[in-house]
Amino acid sequence: MRTHGWNGSPPQDADEARARILAAARARLAAAGSTHISEVAELLGVTRQTVYRYFPTTDDLLNAAATEAVTELEGQLVQHVIDHLARTGGDAADAAVEIVAYVYEHLRGDPALNRLVAPGRITATVAGLTTPSAIALGRAWLTSFPVDWTAIGPGDEAQAELVEHLLRTLQSFVLDPGEPGRSGPQLRAYLQRWLAPALRG
Repeated sequence: MRTHGWNGSPPQDADEARARILAAARARLAAAGSTHISEVAELLGVTRQTVYRYFPTTDDLLNAAATEAVTELEGQLVQHVIDHLARTGGDAADAAVEIVAYVYEHLRGDPALNRLVAPGRITATVAGLTTPSAIALGRAWLTSFPVDWTAIGPGDEAQAELVEHLLRTLQSFVLDPGEPGRSGPQLRAYLQRWLAPALRG
């Protein structure tokens, strides 16, 4: 690891170096919508070779930034839905609507996450939304919300199908946002009209 550069404040170890590189990349993405290793290196006050040590290509760096953004989104989603239900007194249907809308908005709105739905990558991203691992992750999310999901059907099988349905709904919006795309309130109204009733019986 270089002991100089880094704008006069070198990282303590490789983990910190990697974290600071990712933070710089995401700052550049937020400011400009795209970035390259040379721009990240300049922002950090290091050479390109220093960044290459952790991320051999710009694609590797941007993929890592997207992965980090997904991890953050997971935690933010859970807290957002908990807060939303507490504020509105919402039920399981409201939680489902908010899950789809919140994830969709962030996939489109966060520059790092937006990479996942960019031309050339969207097919792989949406295909991955309904894999067994994605459904298992979604079921883990459900248990984090203050909702009695078992009330909507017979146990584990129904919950797995619910997660699959929510992911397929999200998948369809990612593939085809519509023309023009719906605003946040319009999207939620659409989901309340057509998704929520299935959960309210």
